[in-house]
Amino acid sequence: MDFDLTDEQRLLSDSVTRLLADRYGFEARKGYLKQPAGWSAELWAQYAELGLLGLPFAEEHGGFGGGPVEVMLVMQELGRVLALEPYLATVVLGGTALKLAGSAAQQATLLPAVADGSLKLGFAHAERGARYDLTDVQTTAKRGGGGWVLDGAKSVVLHGDSADKLIVSARTAGERDDPAGITLFVVDAAAPGLARRGYTLRDETRAAEISLSNVAVSEADVLGTPGAGLPVIERVVEAGIAAMGAEAVGAMEAMQAMTLEYSRTREQFGRPIGQNQVVQHRLSDMLMSLEQGRSMAMLATVSVEEPDAAERARMIAMAKVGYGQAARYVSQQAIQLHGGIGMTEEYAVGHYFRRCLVIEHSFGDTAYHLARLAAQVE
Repeated sequence: MDFDLTDEQRLLSDSVTRLLADRYGFEARKGYLKQPAGWSAELWAQYAELGLLGLPFAEEHGGFGGGPVEVMLVMQELGRVLALEPYLATVVLGGTALKLAGSAAQQATLLPAVADGSLKLGFAHAERGARYDLTDVQTTAKRGGGGWVLDGAKSVVLHGDSADKLIVSARTAGERDDPAGITLFVVDAAAPGLARRGYTLRDETRAAEISLSNVAVSEADVLGTPGAGLPVIERVVEAGIAAMGAEAVGAMEAMQAMTLEYSRTREQFGRPIGQNQVVQHRLSDMLMSLEQGRSMAMLATVSVEEPDAAERARMIAMAKVGYGQAARYVSQQAIQLHGGIGMTEEYAVGHYFRRCLVIEHSFGDTAYHLARLAAQVE
């Protein structure tokens, strides 16, 4: 398999790198955190101008016709600077759902608005008590008023507090854990009966709890075939896992570089700590884990469009385990080698550590995906 980037992909990566290097220093990031949304609206507009928000969409929808590799390149650069903007929630999760299940009218209306930065999306599927079980849906949708009426609650909706529209899963048939009977809806975030409580996650990114009480939606707001939403949800989650893997690689690269530089400048007993053999060994182990994680993130990226659902799920689970373990190891070693300063709020490495932990536990932690893989060989 050819892993070389095309000239266009290199140009994309270089463009994003230059933008973020100029605008996303660690001190600048602290300023973005203080903004009302917890991220930079100005930078979001620049993402749109650069074409990043429409990157994976077709040209007729204001996009550039990119694929998983292009998304990987962007997410890797965002991970390198701990970007706070809702790229994952809007472009990857929400955008994937619209690409897979949206009608021609929905795509023509919504995707261009995502591409130009005027529409932000949230993917509201997870519920309290469901943990990582994608079939565990208690939110209901019942026919009424010429459309549907939604009741229930969604938990940890990434950037759900700033989303303009939410893609909400609800049960239209079957019992709580039935794979069939789950339907997706596009719901206006300002709809009567919908309430949001936004908060900051441990890694300083934003999420929200969503409650729905008699929220009315029309037939035109149904996303895909009623009752057949689970395969779409699975594909959205797999796209999210692949994108987060690339983000983890960017974060690991930043931590490895910071730790290497620190070992060259921090002195103990009259010499840099990097001259100690044990420190050199740990730096080497960090680099090997980083490269292993990079390979697993690439595996996830190339598996996103695998047509065989079972094989795709297996490869994605393997990749999630691999890059999750690598990110945990690299971040732990970075903290250890920095010593006390690594745990302070004023130093960046601790923030990378927390982001990597959140990534590892998103869309199924290492233990969950290991159990999935084990069940396939029993």
